Amino acid sequence: MIALAVVAIIAALEAVRVVAERNTMRKLPYLNVVSFAITGSLMLLLPHPLTILACAAYFVGSTLESNAIASTWSGGIRKHE
Repeated sequence: MIALAVVAIIAALEAVRVVAERNTMRKLPYLNVVSFAITGSLMLLLPHPLTILACAAYFVGSTLESNAIASTWSGGIRKHE
């Protein structure tokens, strides 16, 4: 339960930072930490073998989403002519 409390506290602090930060690009790392904390919380709350698959799917999906957002904000793929 201590590990779950630590993860929840980290997630809450980073969620506050996401809301408080004005610069969108600086929000993205905090948003990643919140996603990792959600995955960790699910693993700690639901000790079942299928939880590993669900958390892995959520982790991969949230990472791909964060990368897509970051790529879009940075200008996407640049084509050199």
